[in-house]
Amino acid sequence: MSTPAARPATRRHHKRPRGEGQWALGYREPLNKNEELKKNDDGLNVRQRIIDIYAKRGFDSIDPADLRGRFRWYGLYTQRKPGIDGGKTAVLEPEELDDRYFMLRVRIDGGRLNVAQLRTIADVSAEYARGTADVTDRQNIQLHWVEIESVPEIWNRLEAVGLTTTEACGDTPRVIIGCPLAGIDADEVIDATPQIRAIADRYIGDPAFSNLPRKFKTAVSGCAAQCTVHEINDVAFVGVVNEQGERGFDLWVGGGLSTNPMFAKRLGAFVRPEQVHEVWAGVCGIFRDYGYRRLRNRARLKFLVSDWGVERFREVLETEYLGYALPDGPEPAAPRGGNRDHVGVHRQKDGNFYVGFAPKVGRLSGELLHRIADIAERHGSDRIRTTVEQKMVILDVAPEKVDSIVAELEAADLQVNPSPFRRGTMACTGIEYCKLAIVETKARAARLIDELERRLPGFSEPLTINVNGCPNSCARIQVADIGLKGQLVLDENGEQVEGFQIHLGGSLGLEKSFGRKVRGLKTTADGLPDYVERVVRNYLKHRNEGETFAQWVRRADEADLS
Repeated sequence: MSTPAARPATRRHHKRPRGEGQWALGYREPLNKNEELKKNDDGLNVRQRIIDIYAKRGFDSIDPADLRGRFRWYGLYTQRKPGIDGGKTAVLEPEELDDRYFMLRVRIDGGRLNVAQLRTIADVSAEYARGTADVTDRQNIQLHWVEIESVPEIWNRLEAVGLTTTEACGDTPRVIIGCPLAGIDADEVIDATPQIRAIADRYIGDPAFSNLPRKFKTAVSGCAAQCTVHEINDVAFVGVVNEQGERGFDLWVGGGLSTNPMFAKRLGAFVRPEQVHEVWAGVCGIFRDYGYRRLRNRARLKFLVSDWGVERFREVLETEYLGYALPDGPEPAAPRGGNRDHVGVHRQKDGNFYVGFAPKVGRLSGELLHRIADIAERHGSDRIRTTVEQKMVILDVAPEKVDSIVAELEAADLQVNPSPFRRGTMACTGIEYCKLAIVETKARAARLIDELERRLPGFSEPLTINVNGCPNSCARIQVADIGLKGQLVLDENGEQVEGFQIHLGGSLGLEKSFGRKVRGLKTTADGLPDYVERVVRNYLKHRNEGETFAQWVRRADEADLS
């Protein structure tokens, strides 16, 4: 008979490792509240309850599991109650942070809008969202102050012009990002518009993919500038030409940022255009079936790819999901030089021009959206695009109308020839509306632009400054020249105030790297303009000829970065 002391040792010796909640391995029991919520009812089913019950009976009638869970499947989040400071973000219960109003995210696959669609969003903004509108770094437009009673009518308006909020949030396939110049850029490798449309039409709103371990981000593009930041998406199809001269796509999987950033990995497979939608479904299916569901902070595809490696991932994709092998293919060519944002006036392959412009940190309004639609229409365009840099582009401008459209846009403070600071600064939603945020972002980033333009009027180098209100990196702080992660810091008087941890020298493209963190390098929000001015002046003083900010940061002394 074993002694009591021996029994625990025996149990330890035979203890099985805890599963990661992978459906394909038989772990079907919900392992956290989110998984339980999704098992109890598909998030797609909440739409009818919103129409039949909640919109008629009001906010107090909403089931909490729908309010803070399934509503996301239709782009709805409760926004932050005004007046709650960042120190309470992680302390208060969700119902204490919730306001009785919603952020509503309009899904814009490929960033493609026409004048009627833009006007509809503008009307919805003016009538139901207090005039708010922000273009995001995933090509969506977000509205705020939306009441539940208004949601069915908003959906009717949007859907009447071909727009949707379906799966704009939640553990679902989010918006499919694409190049705003698809089909018009003379340098593009391939026009990915049909592939984006095929994925969206076949799979968005399909219950087969409406319960994923977490969000699933897609990029499909043949852009020569590689503007869709394929390196940080869960799945990306990047335009390439193989040895036989066929145009298709190189397949990347497992990218993502947040608190544990990872770059996507090439599978080395060549995907023909007609195969893209089924390869996408295969990758998404692997995530659904093998993705880690036990812990939310391990539930992104990047962790599975990191653990499996590309060879196993490709083998499972081909054997279990596609039923055929993909041929090997080439790496993408080096991205076209310069900015990826398509700002400025540039010639299309048909002889017309596109005009890209920079709203300040993506902040717009219903009135401004109407003005953009009017400007486009007056200049003969019915095609407007959003970008992944919180910018917009008007296509199909005749050569003789370029000067006029530039003048009208800039009169509305929509800069076609912006300073590097206006062009390169992005900001997430921040504490103004977001329940996860710790600091304010949009207004602060806008003031930072103004200050830097005043202090450094002759600065002309490309520079990205990404401002985030919390550690989740919605504004991609780790891949910016200057990434600012919101947190509370101590000022010179020992008082706790809003501030930022600083990441320096992040970049994408051929020299991709995550930003460098210098030990203890933080700034108060009030001291942010002084800090950025100082580090930019150090760059100008110590850089080598032709050296970018990110390249300089990698070799700079910490004293010059502080």
